[in-house]
Amino acid sequence: MPTKPKTWKDKLKAKPPHTVVLDKDFAGVPAGSRLLISCPVELADYLRSKVPAGETREVQQVRHELAALHGAEATCPVSTAIFLRTVSEAAWDDIQAGVPLQQVTPFWRVVDPGSPLAKKLRAGSEWISHQRAAERQALAD
Repeated sequence: MPTKPKTWKDKLKAKPPHTVVLDKDFAGVPAGSRLLISCPVELADYLRSKVPAGETREVQQVRHELAALHGAEATCPVSTAIFLRTVSEAAWDDIQAGVPLQQVTPFWRVVDPGSPLAKKLRAGSEWISHQRAAERQALAD
C-alpha cells in the first residue's frame, strides 16, 4: 500500500538544530568552522519573534543571527534554503485554510520577491511583494 506523501506541516518536524565542525570547505565556509544545521521549527520561531511587521531581513542576516545563537561561525545555506521553503509552504497552507495572517509564520519578510525561491513558492513573487507593501502601509497609517 503506497504511503501518503508528507504535507508541508509534516516536513516542519525535522531533527533539532545541531552543529558540525567542517572537515573541508563548504559553501564558502572554511574547514574547521562550526556550522549550524538549523531546523524548520527554529526558523519559523525566528521569523515570528525577530522580524516585526513591516520589516524584512536578508537570508544571510538570518543565517548569521541563528549561527550566533548557537555559538557557530555560520549556518548551512543549503539546509536554510530548504527549511525556508518548508516554512513558507506550510504557512501558505495555513493562509489557504483561512488562518488569519497575524497567526501565520511571516515568511514574506525574509523571502525576497525577486529570488529564485519566491518563484518556486505557491504564494509567488507578486503576493510576497504585495504583502510586504501592505505591512509597510499598515504601519504608516
